[in-house]
Parts: sequence; structure tokens; C-alpha cells
Amino acid sequence: MNEFMRTPRWYALRTKSRHEKLVRDQLDKQGIEPLLPTVKRRSQWKDRRKEIEVPLFSGYCFVRFAQEEKLPVQKVSGVIEIVGSGSQPEPIPDEEIEALKTLMTSVLPYDPHPYLHEGMMVEVIRGPLRGVHGILLRKEKRHRLVLGVRLIQQAVAVEIDANDVVSV
Repeated sequence: MNEFMRTPRWYALRTKSRHEKLVRDQLDKQGIEPLLPTVKRRSQWKDRRKEIEVPLFSGYCFVRFAQEEKLPVQKVSGVIEIVGSGSQPEPIPDEEIEALKTLMTSVLPYDPHPYLHEGMMVEVIRGPLRGVHGILLRKEKRHRLVLGVRLIQQAVAVEIDANDVVSV
């Protein structure tokens, strides 16, 4: 068996809805290293308020395993699939997992955020430009929305808060 099959790597598991903690606990019991980033949320019921811990990325749990351990991971109750391309699981770079672990141990407050990147088509969901579609760019660490008129090959850029846009 080659070294690739025996080297543990990080992977993302897609889980059934609200099964992230169950998947994490089952992996842990099997001696397979899980990672489930969570965030605290205030939950409001009719009679009381409570702070609860919910998964940072709903429907996902991370796991570190060698390729030869793939089958036991797939058989864990609540796992839908190991995320990848086609039938091959795709490993997550260690530095991305380390960044999440560092964030989780910091005192900084954090929340999930839409995954946006430069060049992505977005729609403004709040503010005076609500409903407008454009391309997201960055200029000097600030997000900019570019609105273009394709026919005349002209565009205009406006500064915008990244929280006010969603991908389309």
C-alpha cells in the first residue's frame, strides 16, 4: 500500500440535517479525529431564552483520516458523503483547518459568512442598492460592487459592505 493511502488528511463530510454533533461523537468513539467548529447562539422559546452551541457550517463536519479508513467514515450514521470531485474525496489543505482551529480557540467573536470571491456575480440584499446585481471586487481591502453596461463596455464601482451581498 502506498504512502498516500496511509497519510491522514482532512476531509469535509456532508451530514444529514442536524446530525453534525452526532457524526462528530460517533467518529470520536471510533478513534477517528473529527473537527466540528461551533458558534454560540441565543435561542428564544416562548417561555425562556438559552444560549446554545450550533455548528458553524450547517450540514458539515470535518474529519481526519487515511484513505484506507474511508469505508468506516462513510458508514457513520448521519454521513451523507465525503465531499470531493466525482467519486474521489478531496482533501482540505491543512492550513485551512489550522486557521479554523486558531479562530475557535481565540476570544474573537465569529459568525458564518457567505463564501464570496472576487469576480463573483452578486445581488445586493440590503441598503439603497437592494436588488441590484453586479460583480464583487476588492480595492485596498474594501469590497466594491461593479455595475456594468455590457453593450457599451463601461462600468462603475461602488463601495459596499460584503454582508450586504449574496452570490447569484
